[in-house]
Amino acid sequence: MAHIVPSSADTPLTGAEPAASPTASASALTPAFSPLYQQIKGLILQSLQSGEWKPSEAIPSEMDLAARYRVSQGTVRKAIDELAADNLLVRRQGKGTFVATHAAQHMPYRFLKLMPDQGNTTSEGPAQRDIIDCKRLRASADIARALALRTGDAVLQVRRVLSFKTNGVFVPTILEDLWLPGGPFKGLTAERLSAYQGAMYALFETEFGVHMVRAEEKIRAVHPDASQASLLKVGPSAPLLSVERIAYTYNDVPMELRRGLYNTHSHHYHNELS
Repeated sequence: MAHIVPSSADTPLTGAEPAASPTASASALTPAFSPLYQQIKGLILQSLQSGEWKPSEAIPSEMDLAARYRVSQGTVRKAIDELAADNLLVRRQGKGTFVATHAAQHMPYRFLKLMPDQGNTTSEGPAQRDIIDCKRLRASADIARALALRTGDAVLQVRRVLSFKTNGVFVPTILEDLWLPGGPFKGLTAERLSAYQGAMYALFETEFGVHMVRAEEKIRAVHPDASQASLLKVGPSAPLLSVERIAYTYNDVPMELRRGLYNTHSHHYHNELS
């Protein structure tokens, strides 16, 4: 068990001692301070990463964590506040603090920003998912670079189409190609993807122990090629939104590269900035 013994005032701990040499540079003479709550945040993050507390499970109370790390409850509270702001933890009034999960009812489309023009994702209902392909191959240079792998390492490539109901009819709306590192996702097949009824990221959590905590996206407007147009049932000159996403697990380890084409005929890309 990791322990931190702060001063009586819960002051930040020094991460480095000043250099003894009189000729040392000014930067070397400057101690590296880390606020105490940031240290506690790092220790909680280590426990999340190691799987001590799994997605949807409650973490210990602030009082218990304060005793564990020998700090004040206020310090623990500030660390948890930041983890909650990062969507790694979820506070529930009167119930405690829980590890965030993509399996929660309100979370299945956490990283999906495509919204229907009429209604919302709840009124629209769940997407119809068609797995087109699921195969293992060797990573090309660009795929390896995105996933922090070596060229030629094993990856899993999945292609699927998501169709949403419009006027009572399912319309192909998103075509996705995604690549996953082969090691963590050994055993993932098209059959398992098709059989799982929840969100794909929830499947990654429950069956492969991989929790996606954040993502980065690049967006541009494109036209489809012949194969893409056929799968989305659009013409070759249809305007589509291209969204390339890299999803990360704890400590910014990339675990998925996803390239999606969005048909925005009855949908729009929605994001909130703050």
